Amino acid sequence: VMGRGYPDSRNVKTGTQRIKFHLDYMSWLLDRRRWLAGDRMTLADFAAAAHLSCLDYISDVDWNRSATVKDWYAKIKSRPAFRGLLADQVAGFPQPAHYADLDF
Repeated sequence: VMGRGYPDSRNVKTGTQRIKFHLDYMSWLLDRRRWLAGDRMTLADFAAAAHLSCLDYISDVDWNRSATVKDWYAKIKSRPAFRGLLADQVAGFPQPAHYADLDF
């Protein structure tokens, strides 16, 4: 997609395993507070959601793993400041139908 050849399958496999840890950790945080860093939305929420949106774009997030994280991500996706990101497209790689859906 980026003109740098094919992805290294070892990195893809490692990332697939590590996303589970990160989703579990985010779930743990969100079970204890409203947002990742506390009771107010911060840059931490937008930074994490931006990274998560890249994985979501390629349908590489198991949203069934954590309803808490899914709900948090839906809240972020609904923010006006985040909507522009959801409109972005990667040439030759169409976004999945759920990507821009706020009620995915």
